This record gives sequence, C-alpha cells and structure tokens, in this order.
Amino acid sequence: MSEDVRVDSSAYMIWAKMRSQARFNLASSGVMNYPLAELDVQLADIELSGPSLYGYEPLQQAIAAKCGVTPDCVVAATGTSGANHLLMALLLRPGDEVIIESPAYDLLVATAAHLGATVKRFNRHFARGFAVEPEEIARHVTPRTRLVVITNLHNPSSAYTDEATLRALGDIARSAGARVLVDEVYLDALFERAPRSAFHLGAEFVVTNSLTKVYGLSGLRCGWILAEPALAERLWRLNDLFGVIAAHPAERLSCVALAQLPRIAARAESLLATNRAALNSFLATRDALDCPPSQHGTVAFPQWRGGDVARLCELLRDKYETTVVPGHFFAAPTHFRLGLGGDPATFTAGLERLGAALDELRARMRAEG
Repeated sequence: MSEDVRVDSSAYMIWAKMRSQARFNLASSGVMNYPLAELDVQLADIELSGPSLYGYEPLQQAIAAKCGVTPDCVVAATGTSGANHLLMALLLRPGDEVIIESPAYDLLVATAAHLGATVKRFNRHFARGFAVEPEEIARHVTPRTRLVVITNLHNPSSAYTDEATLRALGDIARSAGARVLVDEVYLDALFERAPRSAFHLGAEFVVTNSLTKVYGLSGLRCGWILAEPALAERLWRLNDLFGVIAAHPAERLSCVALAQLPRIAARAESLLATNRAALNSFLATRDALDCPPSQHGTVAFPQWRGGDVARLCELLRDKYETTVVPGHFFAAPTHFRLGLGGDPATFTAGLERLGAALDELRARMRAEG
C-alpha cells in the first residue's frame, strides 16, 4: 500500500493529548513519571543558560558513553519524536520513498507524509509475532527508496528484532543506496538483556532514542540521534532551523539523570515486572483476547475476538473510567495497545475494569444473537 497525501497533523497525537487521560490510564506507552524529589539534584546543578551551541558538551559525552559511541556521532534532539522528525527532514525529499512497518506508531507515518515522501508499508504479522521479515521489505524497494523505518522494540507490540534480521535490513538498504532508521526508544526495556544499538551494525543505520519512555523522564525531552559524524554535522546544521539551541536546565538535569540511570532503571524494571505479572495472569483468564504472555517491553497489543475495538474502548472509557489505545491508530482495528508502565495499583484496577467491560460486551453480543 502506498500513501502520498501530505498531512499536517497526527490523528493519534490529537487523541493522546485530548482523549487518553482517564482515572485508570492504560494507554500510556511509557513508565510512570520519575519524580524530581527522587532525583539527587541540587539547585547548584541547574543554570538557566550555558554553553549550548551544537550540543552541550557534558550531555554529549554522557549520551555517547551510554551508547558506546564517540560524541561526534551524537545529535541531541527534543525527545525521540523530535529526533525522528529531524532525521527524516534531512534524508527525505518530496517524492522519495520511505518503507515503514505496519502496525506502526502514527507519528512516524505522519511525519514522512508531511515531508512529501511516498510512504510504503510492510506488514509485521500478528500470527508471526509481529516479526520483521526482510524479504517482505525487499519487495517494496525501488530506486526511489531512501529510508526503511522500524521500531525496536516494536511499538505497539514490544516484539524484539534480533541483530541477524537487522543486518539483513542493512544489506537491503545498502543495495538500494538507502538507510535504515531504527527507533530504539523502547529497547532499554530489556534492561540487562538489552543488546548493543543497531548503530554499531554499519553506516546504513541511523538510530533514534531518548530517556522518555523506559525511565519515566519524559519531561526532560532528552532525545538523540546516532549517525556517522558527517551526517551528524549536517543534522546539527539543519537543527538550526528547528530548535536553534536546547533548554539548558533540561540539558543539565539530563546529565544528572544519566549519572543516576542505574537506580532509575532499577525502579522502572521493578515496576514493569510487577505489572507484567498482573497482565499475564489477567490474559490467562481471558479467552476473548489473543495475546502471547508479555516477556519484555512497556506495551502489549492484544487482539479482541469481539470485533471492532472502538466499541470496547468507548464503553471502557465512558463507563469504567479506563483507557487503552484503539488499534485503528495502528491500522489494526481488532487490536488495542495496553501500557504496562503505570502505578501498579492503578494498573491492576484498570485490568479489572477492562475485564468488566469485556464481560459486559460479551453478554450484550449473546443477547443480540
């Protein structure tokens, strides 16, 4: 399927900002916010202004150390979405082709379309665990292909793409003179099992990431691109048109957070493990939901056998004060995305309400014949 219509907004982002909030929010894809009171920070650690030109050097060094790269490969950005936009704006011209996974995070598709690219979609099939299949991507490649885009871990399913598959994607992109963009914002949710970044696999790979999703540090907007130094320099120059310089207090706080990341990660890992156990227990009792047990990541993507999930989501929000993300935002209308990163008590209560909504709809459908 090809899409060549320019768009100037993301339907998902409008919903996320205006409709996703509820008493029991299971729609968020990130770990609950890390409070400033728990960050070991002093007022002296923060200044309003500083030497933020083409990056703030201490932050560049801290990100580079985290990712195992040199600082000249790091381009700071406003979250992962800002990083994806900056990268696509440099690499894509109107009429270029970009191949993007399906299901996919809506903002990836909307950004490419906004830039005038022709978007082609390759399927990640539910029946095959949403795996990336390189041969399917290869079928979409033409001389106009400039970029292949995947998320790892996959948003919305948390499926993991291994290094052998990534290398195959690199071979496909290299043969077409294209690049592979790997959005790794959820990859750290593997914690001690997390592999090295795809950036290390070759010059065809460009990677985006941030502290926003896995660590509960969304408010810092600390994102970055990993790119070969020549490309990184071009990205910094283009960013002069977008952001000029970053908010320096956020840069300073990001340095503090990166220095304390093992402790912040331990909190996130414990929270996700608690909620994962609750989710897997819930799924084991729900034959109307098709979903393998959650093994990692911050989200799950169940399929509801009852049909169009919009009906479920409406009842869940209006009567049970609970939200999940309707699957139509991912071109998968029989699925919904459920976030595991919330407060455990709220998460468990939300699952109970989801169960009540499923039971109510099952009773209604039986009554309707």
